Amino acid sequence: MTTIQAWAAPAAGAALELVSMELGPLDRDDVEIEVEHCGLCSADDSQWRNASGATRYPFVPGHEAIGRICAVGSSVSEERLGQRVGVGWISGSCMRCWPCLSGSPHLCKDRRRTLSAPTAGFSSRMRCHAAWAVPLPEGLNAASAGPFFCAGLAVFRPLVELQVLPTWRVGVVGLGGLGHLALKFLHAWGCEVVAFTSSERKAEDALSMGAAIAVSGNNLDTWQALQGTLDLLLVTSKAADWPRLFDVLAPRGRVHVLAGSAEPIAVPSSFLIGADRSIGGSIVGSPGTAKQMLEFAARRAIAPEVERLPMSRVNEAMERFASGDVRYRIVLDADFDNPAIASPA
Repeated sequence: MTTIQAWAAPAAGAALELVSMELGPLDRDDVEIEVEHCGLCSADDSQWRNASGATRYPFVPGHEAIGRICAVGSSVSEERLGQRVGVGWISGSCMRCWPCLSGSPHLCKDRRRTLSAPTAGFSSRMRCHAAWAVPLPEGLNAASAGPFFCAGLAVFRPLVELQVLPTWRVGVVGLGGLGHLALKFLHAWGCEVVAFTSSERKAEDALSMGAAIAVSGNNLDTWQALQGTLDLLLVTSKAADWPRLFDVLAPRGRVHVLAGSAEPIAVPSSFLIGADRSIGGSIVGSPGTAKQMLEFAARRAIAPEVERLPMSRVNEAMERFASGDVRYRIVLDADFDNPAIASPA
């Protein structure tokens, strides 16, 4: 048995408390990771608040984790011990179904969600299937790499699977955790990027990150000039002005949705049929795509914009995230060995 410490919420929206937890035997295909850093994402916030009604408590958030492998299951090579890896929204899949065998384990119907595990990233140790513990390449700063494993992977996968060309003109809707990484990836890809945000400050940030144009508010002249010009729209925000966004899509353009919402997307079928346009969406990707993303980020010196706090200030971090006071991701540094933290009962 392994005893770990974790920051867990006892009930919906309750302050996280430092607790001790017992982990059972390590599965033969799993690895155990000593957590060093973990990003804070909207999925952590929504499950903490039990927005879906399915959260089980005590709930340990965190699914953008970085750490070192400290134990391996019986079928995992001991050569992986000490390897620095990242774990994202998915921490396991069956490895037997067709999606798994055909290179899309992220679509496995039995995929293991990190936030449904006994412990997640806001803990001293966590576990995942060995295949989902993706090694960090040289050149990436481990302290800021966590957001790559959820936000980064979500926006990078469409670039690969939609075969985005550097000649494309691409719009990024929303400039938060996902949007700012989409902008950075697309700029490094060679695309001309148009950023759409409701914030004047974020519009300025978008230009500094490589956007050719940053649209904020209701500037009619700018919207008119963009009509019918964008090959792809990556929608990373739940609040989207769909009629206006559809107007800027070029023939054969695509709207690709990355932010989940219960609101329907209303679009006339004639808009799609008349100019070969399409609408799609996706979740995070496979470990293979994560490896490609990390190597590309290391090669092009791409890093998430993060604010770092010790994990012992997790409740402050949760409050700031809920209020929107984040630029553009919070990463928590594990400090379970800090003597100032009261040991859990």
